[in-house]
Amino acid sequence: MTLIAFNHPAGSGSCATLGVVRGALRPGRAHRWQGRVLAGAGLALLPWLGYLAGTLPPAEAAAWVVLDALEAAALLTAGTRLLRADHRHRAPAAAAAVLLLADAAIDLATAAPGTELATALAMAVAAELPLAALCTILAARPARGRRGARAGGA
Repeated sequence: MTLIAFNHPAGSGSCATLGVVRGALRPGRAHRWQGRVLAGAGLALLPWLGYLAGTLPPAEAAAWVVLDALEAAALLTAGTRLLRADHRHRAPAAAAAVLLLADAAIDLATAAPGTELATALAMAVAAELPLAALCTILAARPARGRRGARAGGA
């Protein structure tokens, strides 16, 4: 892997499997900010997975840990791809949006009245729904600069 990093085939454009796009744009200020937000949210979920696994009953913990692990993977993938200005950030962003909406809905539907419901509502409003909205926007936004790169590169 080190040899690939130092001898990157981007100059020749001969290796499409690495996801290198000729003429790819450097990440703009907005993409860097959005990528950091998504990657940070994905990283923040990692300790949460341990907390869930340690505090919930085993059957319940398995379901929540899997859901949150999928969210973390999708957020980290979308965030790191945005930071690299990789146009393939849209699919993981769409997956993250769906998972976050499902998480918020299930949290609210299964929460007991009182502090548990208030906590679920606060998490939905402060974290899950805004992240889902950002991911939806990123997934729906058309790629910029690809048409010119494709037309000039082939």
